[in-house]
Amino acid sequence: MEFDPRRPKWQQIADVIRTRIKTGEYPPHFLISEVQLAREFSVNRDTMRKTTKALREEGLISTTSGMGSFVEERGDRPKQ
Repeated sequence: MEFDPRRPKWQQIADVIRTRIKTGEYPPHFLISEVQLAREFSVNRDTMRKTTKALREEGLISTTSGMGSFVEERGDRPKQ
C-alpha cells in the first residue's frame, strides 16, 4: 500500500480495514491480528494499536484481553 503523506498511516489502515469489514472480507468474529496487519502494511505495532483503538471506538471491533481483537456483529454487512 502506498501511503498518502498528508494523513496518518493509522487512519489510512483503518480505512482499509473498515472497507474489509463492510464488504464481508472480514466477517463477524474474524480475528484482527495486529502482528499480521503490521507486517502486511509494513508498519510498527504502535501504529496498529492506534488503528485498532479507533476501530474499537467506532464499535467495529472488540478486544478481549488474552484473546485478541475480533470483528463485531453489525446489521449493515452483506448477507452471506
